[in-house]
Amino acid sequence: MSEELQEQTNMLAVIERASSNPAVDVEKMRALLDMQKEIVRYKAEMAFNADFAAMQSDLPVIAKTGEIKVNNVIRSKYALFEEMNEIVKPIMKQHGFAILFKTNSQKGEVTVSGTLMHRDGHRETTELTLEADTSGSKNSVQSIGSSLQYAKRYIEASLLNLTTGGEDDDGARGATQFITEAQVADLQSLIDEVGADKAKFLRYVKAESLEKVPVAKYQDAIAKLEAKRKAA
Repeated sequence: MSEELQEQTNMLAVIERASSNPAVDVEKMRALLDMQKEIVRYKAEMAFNADFAAMQSDLPVIAKTGEIKVNNVIRSKYALFEEMNEIVKPIMKQHGFAILFKTNSQKGEVTVSGTLMHRDGHRETTELTLEADTSGSKNSVQSIGSSLQYAKRYIEASLLNLTTGGEDDDGARGATQFITEAQVADLQSLIDEVGADKAKFLRYVKAESLEKVPVAKYQDAIAKLEAKRKAA
């Protein structure tokens, strides 16, 4: 049982005993409960802040692989939500975070709210309302879907403080985005656990070392090692 859960269990026991005692001052008990709630909220917020700060160094620059073309000419590039989400999900999980999206559309507008939740209970929420994207030859469903994807991409990047860049403008890592130190450690641990041939594994992911495994191949690499473990 965690320390936080033990504290809450102890407090519930105190409340139960006090409720059966007619001599207990209800107002004082209510004040104590309010104080306990504030302590719990404060601890949860501190844990959120500490884990969020630790997570920042593990989040890579997200490559802009999406393209907006006008008359077959690329006018701008952006990070695809699907790629961004697949990259950040395992990192968020490692640090105790998850994101919940809620959507609503009416009268040609799309509203998306995103909540960054932490394992200790604290959460941060932001919301974005957009007009349905009717550019090009989109039908009504496609226009809503396009705006939803844009809003989710924007909200996720905002909640996680993500940086996006062109595929070739990350000077620290070159044209390809590589996995984080934590992900390197996870791969090495799995390789050791399943007794995989590291040289063959690196050839499979087309990397000269674990540090050079592309972000785009990370999930596939994990799946390959997990499959070997199940086969064993």
